[in-house]
Amino acid sequence: MKFLFMILVLSILFKLIKKSYQNTKDVQINEITVNKHLSPEQNPSLSILQLSDLHLENISISPEELYQKIINQPIDIIALTGDFLDRSWTIPKLIPYLEVLNKINARYGMYAVLGNHDYVLKKKNLDKLIQTLEDHNCKVLRNQNETILVHGRPVNIIGVDDFSTKRSDLTASYANLSDGTNLVLTHDPNVVLNMKDYHFDYLLSGHLHGGQICYPKAYHLVKMGKLPRMNIIKGMHMIDGKPYYISEGLGQTGVNIRVGSRPEITFHKLPLISNTKQSQQAI
Repeated sequence: MKFLFMILVLSILFKLIKKSYQNTKDVQINEITVNKHLSPEQNPSLSILQLSDLHLENISISPEELYQKIINQPIDIIALTGDFLDRSWTIPKLIPYLEVLNKINARYGMYAVLGNHDYVLKKKNLDKLIQTLEDHNCKVLRNQNETILVHGRPVNIIGVDDFSTKRSDLTASYANLSDGTNLVLTHDPNVVLNMKDYHFDYLLSGHLHGGQICYPKAYHLVKMGKLPRMNIIKGMHMIDGKPYYISEGLGQTGVNIRVGSRPEITFHKLPLISNTKQSQQAI
């Protein structure tokens, strides 16, 4: 009797693990429009493809599958918000994904920030990761900003380095910033709690995986900053009247399973306001 019970338990466990792995292949396509009340005729928008947390050691979507999911969407810029990998031997695996993203021909280019897992790499391997990104037309912003003109309107792309590893430098990130629409790319969304004096029109982040394993809640995320303790782990949120988005990420960390969360590809539309306020800097 005990033997049959064990067989039943193992069978249920196997099915649960199998389903949890299948969830990693169930990629969700999310389309987000910021400030929907603004007229698209009067306020042209920036189309952004965001990919976060590829975690190439545990990713269940191939480069070709990724390409098929994004090929039919108009894309102005590609934003990669950190945690590409944490093992040096995985760096070559990144190249086919970057090649696919280059085939999209994003009108204003591809930008990336680094995440805490990327910083697990030794310096020479971290340099190799950055070089691989930049060799494939991806600008890596480490507490830096770059301005592009979209429909004649300036857009400041502000890359804030990883907050969880204490590499964020907001003063440097906002240095010499021109007036324009401020788009912040960062990995750990907890940095928004320190940005009261730093204006952004939209902020993109990842890091929290939507919990990855949420049953019944993502209690394990409490150690990952104040936002999870506020039950803020994914999707669109507001702080001080400013919108920010937390992606659930495309890959998995630790184990290649998901429960109560799904991998995510996100398309964002950010209206470009013509009368942008002068960007605020810390006093």
